[in-house]
Amino acid sequence: MLIWWAAVLFGIAAAPGSTGRPVTVSAAISLSEVLEDAAAAYRQRGGGPVRFNFAGSNALARQIANGAPVDLFISADHAQMAFVEKAGQVLEGSLRVVASNQLAVVTSGDRVAEVREAFPRAGPAIRRLAVGDPAAVPAGVYAKSYLERQGLWNAYAARLIPTGNVRSALAAVENGSVDAAIVYVTDVQRARNVRVVFTVARDQAPIITYPAAVLLRSPNRAAAGRFLDFLQSSDGQRIFARHGFLPPPAR
Repeated sequence: MLIWWAAVLFGIAAAPGSTGRPVTVSAAISLSEVLEDAAAAYRQRGGGPVRFNFAGSNALARQIANGAPVDLFISADHAQMAFVEKAGQVLEGSLRVVASNQLAVVTSGDRVAEVREAFPRAGPAIRRLAVGDPAAVPAGVYAKSYLERQGLWNAYAARLIPTGNVRSALAAVENGSVDAAIVYVTDVQRARNVRVVFTVARDQAPIITYPAAVLLRSPNRAAAGRFLDFLQSSDGQRIFARHGFLPPPAR
């Protein structure tokens, strides 16, 4: 963490002026590919440079609360954004939702039928189920809520393999260390030998949204706001849609 902070501080100090200073974005790891694409499109349209720190939203929120030099925070849930707000780090009036998502149950490519049959009854074919840590990671919090709503939490609680972020849960399926995982639909697009068993209906799980906010101590607020505007623009939303994300819920 200290190495990353030092690198960011060096980059800011070395920037020739505010117009060329990169916007530093700490964002949920499930947004990695879509935000990289969005940043490339933003630069092509005359926007400035953007650099990213991707990790679990809970880890990022604590970095920011502890003073990490970040311009824009994009979380995978409102709880972690609220943590940053409570720490006095969010610029008033800057909070917006840029996208939404859905959960999916996934398994290795040759086990889809087996897991589909076993999952609703917590059958013995699913001995290990990977999720983001339900005590901290947004994807895990969402997964726990879904299992509770389906009356399956008690059946699966002892079988859960909690991970530090949603991509680690997906990787556990890829490397064969678990039988299935609950991840975001969008995570599966680039996974190797991972297949969707089923997508969780939106009325069976909490609404999954990605709130974003400019940070109060950002030295680059205007540029951060412009990039956030781009993410909400029609061009930005088309990029989210191409990666499988859904638009922000209607208010």
